[in-house]
Amino acid sequence: MTDEMQTAASNPPAATGIADPAPLGLAAFALTTFLLSAKNAHWTHGTDAWLGYAFAYGGLVQLLAGMWEFRNRNVFGATAFGSYGGFWIGLGLYVLLVAPKANAAQAANDQAWILLAFAIFNAYMLLWSTQVNEAVLAVFLTLQATEILLVIANFSQSESMAKIGGYVGVLTAACAWYASAAGVINGMVGNAVLWVGRPLRFGASIARRTGTPVHGIR
Repeated sequence: MTDEMQTAASNPPAATGIADPAPLGLAAFALTTFLLSAKNAHWTHGTDAWLGYAFAYGGLVQLLAGMWEFRNRNVFGATAFGSYGGFWIGLGLYVLLVAPKANAAQAANDQAWILLAFAIFNAYMLLWSTQVNEAVLAVFLTLQATEILLVIANFSQSESMAKIGGYVGVLTAACAWYASAAGVINGMVGNAVLWVGRPLRFGASIARRTGTPVHGIR
């Protein structure tokens, strides 16, 4: 079984019998991102449906996927899933504990700085995702665009920009769901049933020089 979030230069997973946690982590990230982005895009007319899932699925489950990636000796997957699991839990706690005591301008400013911090983190993860495969690269590229749009929206308190960020966030969720689905079926049958692509040229050259297999591809 291959690991959809393994880089070409990562150590191979230890022979522990642990299944690839990346499809689970990607699915948890996708669903929670979709729920919040649908709200930002004004597609929903309810309350904060995303909030419970920020704790339980996008938060806890994604964090667990990150810890399992540590067990598989996959530093990229562990860092990505662990960080975004923490992001969802932290955002949920902010909405529950801090935002009710702030006015609209303060909450928007707070969220802008939170998103800016994660956009900085995501920028170098986007660069390193070029060494995984094109499906994972698409996730981090659309996520970078989403975070930047929402940073601008919150700093300027622009509802229209927030809606655009919501649309791009839905696209991010779709990319993550696709990468998750590919990881499930490709891992089940041992072949590339769903395309995930290859690392960009730099990553492929590293794999050739070191003799390290490119994970996520058969």
